[in-house]
Amino acid sequence: MIKRLFILFLLVTINGYTQSVYKDAGKISDSTDYYLEIGLFNKEAKKSYTKAILYTEKAIEYAKANNLNNKLADSYLQLATIFYELEKNDLAIDYYIRAISIYSKSEPKSNIALSYYGLGKCYLKKNNIAYAETYFEKATVIYKKLNFLEAIELINLQKAIIKKEKGNYNEASNILKGVVENISDDALLSTKTEAYIQLGEIEINKKNYPQAINYLNLANQTNEINNNDFQLTKRIYKLLSTTYEKNKNISNANLYLKKYANITDSIGKYYNSYVAENTVDKIQFDKQLKTIEQLDKEKKSQQKTLRFSKLISILSIALISILSLLSLSLYKNNKIRISTNKLLKEKNRELTLEKDKAERASKARADFLSTVSHELRTPLNAINGITYLLLQEKPKASQLNYLKSLEFSGNYLLNFINDILEINRLESDKVVIEKINFNLSELTENIVISFKEFIHENNIKCHLNVDKSIDYNLKGDPTKLSQILINLLNNAIKFSKNGDVWCTIKNKRETKNNVTLYFEIKDNGIGIPKDKQDAIFDSFSQGSVEINRTYGGTGLGLSIVKKILELMGSEIHLTSESGKGSAFSFELEFEKGVANKTKEIEAKPDLTLLNKKKVLLVEDNKINQMITQKMLEKRGISCNIIDNGEDAIEDAKANDYDLILMDVHLPGINGTEATSEIRKFNSHIPIVALTAISLNENREMLLSYGMNEVITKPFEPEHFYTVVTKYLTSTEQSNS
Repeated sequence: MIKRLFILFLLVTINGYTQSVYKDAGKISDSTDYYLEIGLFNKEAKKSYTKAILYTEKAIEYAKANNLNNKLADSYLQLATIFYELEKNDLAIDYYIRAISIYSKSEPKSNIALSYYGLGKCYLKKNNIAYAETYFEKATVIYKKLNFLEAIELINLQKAIIKKEKGNYNEASNILKGVVENISDDALLSTKTEAYIQLGEIEINKKNYPQAINYLNLANQTNEINNNDFQLTKRIYKLLSTTYEKNKNISNANLYLKKYANITDSIGKYYNSYVAENTVDKIQFDKQLKTIEQLDKEKKSQQKTLRFSKLISILSIALISILSLLSLSLYKNNKIRISTNKLLKEKNRELTLEKDKAERASKARADFLSTVSHELRTPLNAINGITYLLLQEKPKASQLNYLKSLEFSGNYLLNFINDILEINRLESDKVVIEKINFNLSELTENIVISFKEFIHENNIKCHLNVDKSIDYNLKGDPTKLSQILINLLNNAIKFSKNGDVWCTIKNKRETKNNVTLYFEIKDNGIGIPKDKQDAIFDSFSQGSVEINRTYGGTGLGLSIVKKILELMGSEIHLTSESGKGSAFSFELEFEKGVANKTKEIEAKPDLTLLNKKKVLLVEDNKINQMITQKMLEKRGISCNIIDNGEDAIEDAKANDYDLILMDVHLPGINGTEATSEIRKFNSHIPIVALTAISLNENREMLLSYGMNEVITKPFEPEHFYTVVTKYLTSTEQSNS
């Protein structure tokens, strides 16, 4: 009886296991990972790029059908890599950007870095060194955060090679020396060897042969520690032979030339013997493995039989009672387990529904705010544009007040929309902290100058105190820093009428390469009550309804400041007392840049040249067509209007224009696609994007399609004229 029960148990278990395996296999065969692995196998092992693309596209289809965003990003990344290897750089760039747009919403950050690195390589192949360096820098920032040393040093090595190819030998040498100094792990010895080789080649180009020989010998020593990579050894021997010959040391030149010839011959012999030897070892190893498995199986079978026999002899007397108790226990446990599992499943289902609901609500909120702010910009462009045109036509005194009020209301509404969009952008994962050179004194002076009229209206004495020891440029994100200072200064001026405002910047800590600065914006205005200070940084919060009605504003400025500082690894501190003013302070760390230079006075463009210019305006909104045309004609610029991308492409082929103003959102093909098509037959004409930029768009993405500049709707007339004049006069100068 017991034996039958035992055999039945085994059969049920095996059957269940078999069904589970087939079920799991069915899932795997339909999964994104399955298609990605087949695609990768065809690319790497079989070198069949056609099949690799086919299976990767199947992975994309499956990921889209099942809303698997992370898998979709992985699929885009793999397809971009395939197109890069096929030297289809434009397609590779497109899919790298698609991958980044998804990765930027979620983890893992390493894949975002890998995508930026791929974009850098693509632009390097397209000879666009500026873009290549930008994307390599973005990849470096992420790898530093993840502490991926090998990836960081590989990127630094590639940057140095770019500098060397551009002839910047000193900069390349400094980077390569840094790579050599930073590598201490044996796993990175091949990177260190390559750095020494590059240093040697630089010295050869500089005809400093003794120093070149020294670096190449260091490369040889490092390569020996790394078990002599054949390819690196060949390069080192060949370079040593050539360098000794140039240094008039013929004996050493012949010695390393002979070593180079010997190692070239030995590689083939070593490979053949290695394959033969490892084939024999593999056969013997397989035989031994089968013998061991057989012995192990027999041993287990014997142990199982012995245990089973002992079990029968020990439990034969008490079998009925034990089985009865066991059955009762199993019945009760099974009942409890079923009840518990049912409860857990219900709770998990409720939690999953709530999580999905919260995610959908968050996405709906983001999409709604983005859509509303985007859609409001188009009519706002019409309102502000028409107001500007009417103000230029010398209106009556009675009309002037109405137009000024309309202009103020339009600007106020635009600032409100910009704040909402900025909060929405900061709460997403699409914000990247840049690291570029800027002059701190120049930046703060320009900000204070921009508040000149507001300071005068409120009768404010503004005191700007910047530490004189900061006599060098900084490397950081000047746009984000400007947003912080502008919001804090705006509040200080607004709430301190007839008072004083202090903007103080001090050097807090300084090392050889970095500096930590202390920023403080202080006023002697109305102050903030203690019970309101905790909530003052929340969105749409201004302390009270009375303050909002008296002073106006959106209540978003401090919330934006707090979120930007958190992204930059800092925090805002508030000291305030009601009726005695407020002080906001924070600290930020920057890398040191080059020493400050005296500003050069830019030559003003010759506006008479604009009368000869011809502009193509691609815009589908009739009101915006009229406004933009009128503004161009006021400067004597002739304008041809087309309302869709397809006709714009054909018109650009048939006619010569000095500038194209391209709306991004067009019926049919959009402005980015139209720009890409125009760039195929005309690479020199300036193309400026006109867009009510949304959450899913950014300047960098638009420029990647071949656009030269981006003007955001509703645009400020002076900024519009500055950009248009810049490109129209620059084309005139280049033609002359």
